[in-house]
Amino acid sequence: MDLTTSYRTAVPVDVLVRYEFVETRNAAGVLKTADPEAYTHVMEVLDKFDLIDDDLILAGGEESGLAKRMNRAFRSRGWREARVDTSITLDRRLMPFREAGETEPVVARSQAESKGYKVDNMRGRIALDLEWNAKDGNLDRDLAAYRALYDFGLIDSAVLITRTQDDLRLLGQRLRREAGMSEADAKKVLSTTTTTNMDKLRDRLKRGDAGGCPVLAVGICRCTWSGWKTERDTPD
Repeated sequence: MDLTTSYRTAVPVDVLVRYEFVETRNAAGVLKTADPEAYTHVMEVLDKFDLIDDDLILAGGEESGLAKRMNRAFRSRGWREARVDTSITLDRRLMPFREAGETEPVVARSQAESKGYKVDNMRGRIALDLEWNAKDGNLDRDLAAYRALYDFGLIDSAVLITRTQDDLRLLGQRLRREAGMSEADAKKVLSTTTTTNMDKLRDRLKRGDAGGCPVLAVGICRCTWSGWKTERDTPD
């Protein structure tokens, strides 16, 4: 699947320069047109968010400090964690055979229910997940959920926020050394190749894993770091 570039004009410049973006089916333009308020919320959260030193120095738990900050920012704007459950009723209807004296169909009913996957944040017809440093299988789950929700007509687009890999790994190693950690501990930051990142997400989007659902992928990167502007503006 070809990637698109509507984010280049749909995303404000101040946000555009602080993150890495990839999209399918002009997702940024779709988001801006389909739900201008949700679009504004996403851009506000991204604009105000900073990657801080502790996000790369401290080991993350079930929900890292980064995830808590970002989820709180969306939920304070009315977004909510959501789960879509599926319930299917099947009727097997045997039609009456008049010559045997049958007048009514015989109906056998069965029901199948499936508890759906949770979306981190949902507002109206927009789904949004954050995958900071999870197992990369989460990307498969997210994209499959977007595809199903879109095919059922429940969402118009989705936003998936993750991170870059190499630049943040090098930055994290530096920050850990400066914090007094050993070289061995410094090298552990973002060291595994089986966690979520933009490279893995880009491959899946190009493969078409989200189906017809427009997906805007946002990569937290070195330019999102709180010290980036100061470091960039410091003369050599």
